[in-house]
Amino acid sequence: MKTYTEHLWFNTKKRWELINITPDVEECLRKSSVKEGLCLVNAMHITASVFINDDESGLHEDFMKFLEKLAPHEPISQYKHNLTGEDNADDHLKRTIMGREVVVAITKGELDFGPWEQIFYGEFDGRRKKRVLVKIIGE
Repeated sequence: MKTYTEHLWFNTKKRWELINITPDVEECLRKSSVKEGLCLVNAMHITASVFINDDESGLHEDFMKFLEKLAPHEPISQYKHNLTGEDNADDHLKRTIMGREVVVAITKGELDFGPWEQIFYGEFDGRRKKRVLVKIIGE
Protein backbone atom coordinates (compact mmCIF):
# COMPACT_ATOMS: atom_id res chain seq x y z
CA MET A 1 0.00 0.00 0.00
CA LYS A 2 1.20 3.52 -0.85
CA THR A 3 0.79 6.60 1.31
CA TYR A 4 1.17 10.25 0.36
CA THR A 5 1.02 13.32 2.60
CA GLU A 6 0.95 16.98 1.62
CA HIS A 7 0.05 20.16 3.46
CA LEU A 8 -1.85 22.96 1.72
CA TRP A 9 -1.37 26.42 3.23
CA PHE A 10 -3.89 29.26 3.25
CA ASN A 11 -3.70 32.85 4.43
CA THR A 12 -6.99 34.54 3.55
CA LYS A 13 -7.41 38.29 3.25
CA LYS A 14 -10.89 38.10 4.83
CA ARG A 15 -11.97 36.77 8.20
CA TRP A 16 -14.60 34.47 6.64
CA GLU A 17 -13.99 32.83 3.29
CA LEU A 18 -14.88 29.65 1.41
CA ILE A 19 -12.29 28.34 -1.06
CA ASN A 20 -12.72 25.50 -3.56
CA ILE A 21 -9.65 23.33 -2.98
CA THR A 22 -10.68 20.48 -5.28
CA PRO A 23 -7.97 21.27 -7.88
CA ASP A 24 -5.31 21.31 -5.13
CA VAL A 25 -6.46 17.93 -3.80
CA GLU A 26 -6.61 16.50 -7.33
CA GLU A 27 -3.00 17.62 -7.84
CA CYS A 28 -2.01 15.81 -4.63
CA LEU A 29 -3.75 12.70 -5.92
CA ARG A 30 -1.88 12.94 -9.23
CA LYS A 31 1.46 13.20 -7.36
CA SER A 32 0.58 10.21 -5.16
CA SER A 33 -0.01 7.89 -8.16
CA VAL A 34 -2.68 6.08 -6.10
CA LYS A 35 -5.39 4.57 -8.35
CA GLU A 36 -7.64 2.89 -5.75
CA GLY A 37 -7.92 4.05 -2.16
CA LEU A 38 -8.98 6.88 0.10
CA CYS A 39 -8.15 10.56 0.39
CA LEU A 40 -8.47 12.36 3.74
CA VAL A 41 -8.59 16.17 3.67
CA ASN A 42 -8.40 17.70 7.14
CA ALA A 43 -8.40 21.28 8.41
CA MET A 44 -5.52 21.54 10.88
CA HIS A 45 -6.87 24.53 12.80
CA ILE A 46 -9.77 24.86 15.22
CA THR A 47 -11.41 27.78 13.41
CA ALA A 48 -11.27 26.32 9.90
CA SER A 49 -13.27 23.60 8.17
CA VAL A 50 -13.17 21.20 5.25
CA PHE A 51 -16.47 20.09 3.73
CA ILE A 52 -18.02 18.87 0.47
CA ASN A 53 -20.79 20.68 -1.35
CA ASP A 54 -21.74 22.51 -4.55
CA ASP A 55 -19.58 25.34 -5.93
CA GLU A 56 -22.34 27.91 -6.34
CA SER A 57 -21.87 31.47 -5.06
CA GLY A 58 -25.46 31.91 -3.84
CA LEU A 59 -25.15 28.74 -1.79
CA HIS A 60 -21.88 30.01 -0.31
CA GLU A 61 -23.63 33.22 0.80
CA ASP A 62 -26.43 31.07 2.25
CA PHE A 63 -23.88 29.07 4.26
CA MET A 64 -22.41 32.20 5.77
CA LYS A 65 -25.84 33.67 6.62
CA PHE A 66 -26.91 30.34 8.14
CA LEU A 67 -23.74 30.08 10.23
CA GLU A 68 -24.04 33.68 11.38
CA LYS A 69 -27.60 32.99 12.57
CA LEU A 70 -26.49 29.91 14.51
CA ALA A 71 -23.30 31.45 15.92
CA PRO A 72 -23.39 35.24 15.54
CA HIS A 73 -20.11 37.12 15.85
CA GLU A 74 -21.63 40.08 17.71
CA PRO A 75 -21.84 40.80 20.53
CA ILE A 76 -18.53 39.13 21.31
CA SER A 77 -19.33 39.42 25.03
CA GLN A 78 -21.96 36.67 24.68
CA TYR A 79 -19.24 34.00 24.64
CA LYS A 80 -17.20 32.93 27.68
CA HIS A 81 -14.28 32.01 25.40
CA ASN A 82 -14.00 35.67 24.41
CA LEU A 83 -13.43 36.65 28.06
CA THR A 84 -9.85 35.39 27.54
CA GLY A 85 -9.20 38.31 25.18
CA GLU A 86 -10.19 36.43 22.03
CA ASP A 87 -13.00 37.47 19.67
CA ASN A 88 -13.39 34.17 17.81
CA ALA A 89 -15.66 31.93 19.90
CA ASP A 90 -18.25 32.00 17.10
CA ASP A 91 -15.58 30.83 14.64
CA HIS A 92 -14.94 27.72 16.74
CA LEU A 93 -18.67 26.99 16.66
CA LYS A 94 -18.88 27.58 12.89
CA ARG A 95 -16.03 25.08 12.38
CA THR A 96 -17.84 22.48 14.47
CA ILE A 97 -21.02 22.91 12.42
CA MET A 98 -19.26 22.65 9.04
CA GLY A 99 -16.91 19.84 10.03
CA ARG A 100 -13.25 19.07 10.42
CA GLU A 101 -12.52 16.76 7.48
CA VAL A 102 -13.75 14.77 4.53
CA VAL A 103 -12.81 11.37 3.15
CA VAL A 104 -13.24 10.78 -0.57
CA ALA A 105 -12.91 7.43 -2.35
CA ILE A 106 -10.34 7.16 -5.11
CA THR A 107 -11.45 5.09 -8.10
CA LYS A 108 -9.35 4.62 -11.25
CA GLY A 109 -7.05 7.47 -10.16
CA GLU A 110 -9.86 10.02 -9.71
CA LEU A 111 -11.70 11.45 -6.73
CA ASP A 112 -15.01 9.57 -6.78
CA PHE A 113 -17.54 12.39 -6.33
CA GLY A 114 -21.28 12.51 -6.74
CA PRO A 115 -22.82 15.13 -9.05
CA TRP A 116 -21.69 18.69 -8.27
CA GLU A 117 -19.54 17.68 -5.31
CA GLN A 118 -16.42 19.73 -4.65
CA ILE A 119 -14.09 20.06 -1.64
CA PHE A 120 -14.02 23.38 0.21
CA TYR A 121 -11.82 25.00 2.79
CA GLY A 122 -13.95 27.11 5.12
CA GLU A 123 -12.06 29.87 6.90
CA PHE A 124 -13.87 31.47 9.84
CA ASP A 125 -11.03 33.37 11.54
CA GLY A 126 -8.68 34.23 8.72
CA ARG A 127 -5.92 36.68 7.97
CA ARG A 128 -3.24 34.32 9.24
CA LYS A 129 -1.47 31.26 7.87
CA LYS A 130 -3.23 27.92 8.37
CA ARG A 131 -2.81 24.46 6.90
CA VAL A 132 -4.88 21.61 5.52
CA LEU A 133 -3.61 18.03 5.60
CA VAL A 134 -4.10 15.83 2.53
CA LYS A 135 -3.41 12.15 3.29
CA ILE A 136 -3.82 9.60 0.50
CA ILE A 137 -3.62 5.84 1.00
CA GLY A 138 -4.14 3.02 -1.44
CA GLU A 139 -2.71 1.13 -4.37
